[in-house]
Amino acid sequence: MGGFGEVLPYYENIVGLDKNKKDKWGLNILSIDAELKDNELKMRKEIIEDGKEMLEKAGVKEVYGFDRDGVMGQGIHEMGTARMGHDPKTSVLNKHNQVWDAPNVFVTDGSFMTSAGCVNPSLTYMAFTARAVDHAVNELKKGNL
Repeated sequence: MGGFGEVLPYYENIVGLDKNKKDKWGLNILSIDAELKDNELKMRKEIIEDGKEMLEKAGVKEVYGFDRDGVMGQGIHEMGTARMGHDPKTSVLNKHNQVWDAPNVFVTDGSFMTSAGCVNPSLTYMAFTARAVDHAVNELKKGNL
């Protein structure tokens, strides 16, 4: 049995470009500075205890909990690496999912959302993609893109 829980949208968890390290094509590689915090660690313990209790009440014998010190990205949808916002100083994308510094680039995967709880966010991505495409088409017709 396993469990999932939401990683809260901590502003200090950052994904950016490493200014010194490059890949084989000479492009800067990702630099990830993110961690699970007290809320997530407590939630992991609670998920284990709840799971054990459910199994025991179902009649399972010799139930043991196990936690392998989880890391980000192990089966939950971490979000927020290209946050949407109203200010280019605190967000990567504007309200139309456009990159502030490159208006012909739209980002509609989970990175624009700071949270999805613990459910699959795919339908939300699709809705925002349709919305961003509609905006892009309108801007193209106006000659703005």
